[in-house]
Amino acid sequence: MIQRKVLFISDHGDPLAPLGSKQAGGQNNYVHHLALSLEEEGYSVDVVTHWCLDEAPQIESFGKSSRVIRIAAGKKGFVDKNELFTLLPRFYIEMKNTIDLSEYELLHTHYWLSGVLGLQIKKEFGLPWFHTNHSLGIAKQLGTGMKDKRRLYYEERILTEVDQIIATTPNEKKLILDTVASPAPVHIVPIGVADTYHRLYKKPYEFGNYFLFVGRLEESKGIYVLLNSFRELVEQKKIPKQIKLLIAGGSETDVNVKKFYPNNPKLQQAIVGLEDRIKFLGPKNENELAELFKNAVATVVPSYYESFGMVAAEAQACGCPVIASKVGGLQDIVIPYKTGLHVAKGNISKLAESMYDLLRKPQLLKELKTNARKFAGREFKWQNIAKKIDNLYEESLYETIR
Repeated sequence: MIQRKVLFISDHGDPLAPLGSKQAGGQNNYVHHLALSLEEEGYSVDVVTHWCLDEAPQIESFGKSSRVIRIAAGKKGFVDKNELFTLLPRFYIEMKNTIDLSEYELLHTHYWLSGVLGLQIKKEFGLPWFHTNHSLGIAKQLGTGMKDKRRLYYEERILTEVDQIIATTPNEKKLILDTVASPAPVHIVPIGVADTYHRLYKKPYEFGNYFLFVGRLEESKGIYVLLNSFRELVEQKKIPKQIKLLIAGGSETDVNVKKFYPNNPKLQQAIVGLEDRIKFLGPKNENELAELFKNAVATVVPSYYESFGMVAAEAQACGCPVIASKVGGLQDIVIPYKTGLHVAKGNISKLAESMYDLLRKPQLLKELKTNARKFAGREFKWQNIAKKIDNLYEESLYETIR
């Protein structure tokens, strides 16, 4: 089979970044698994990213025919994504000196920083161009009140000048159509969940004795809301002593994994008196997360905004109900009273009440677990998602040669 060459740009999301490294998260996993799944559809994928790890080689193969190509952009080593914009002109020059952009049949950029490079590639090389946002500046502004004028300007340009937009939820598509004056065509294709999580589909149902949080230890992820809600659950609802809150995620420097204790003073203060009930586990790999999801009462996703909500999808694939903020893509991928519960963002008491409800209603909990498995098995399989992306690629390539 003749493979078609596709160029991914994931400026701050190296698909081979090791677990627990800075900026390793949902985008990295998405790019990694989509590239591997597209191989099965006859594509060869090169992923261009910033050279954030000194010890990593510049070019590294993965899968059957995929490669990561790392660009230093004059500053090899970790650079916070909020500072990468200033490196983009140098990044573009070094990228052109490293690979022949004219060899690719199609370009797919990930996140707005990569989209800025996409604007230049489209202008100079005319490649059919797809873009996945992963998050939107306007969603962040609506969720947190933080306005990034530069990002909003470039996202407007990207979503107007790109050929095709991949939105991961109906909510994201609506937000684009409501806020961008003349957007390119928008297609809804959800994010897939690794087979590691789906493989637990037929394992027996169990009642757990802990709630689970998975993600970065940042305010925007609602970590402090959750800690305060759990305190209310313990102090006002008098839940059984064996019920705990497990926190998985953060980088290796964020958590003392031997003591299950956060290094951040603000987090330390937030759990005073509850140290025996709240455990910080640090970063976990897919197999470890799958077991944590499977045995939890529920996974709590109290984010202030989420374009998709990868953790919620992974949890449901393991048969774990999700209590999620009613924001962004979480409104689409968590079905209230079918696969989980919704709460208003930032509402500490409502979140505590929802957690308490699941402890008091074992039959509801069992139904949510069963439904969550079925829903995720239907909606979040990478094989199905790659076929949808392949169809969109094929349509775009066909239009190009007409």
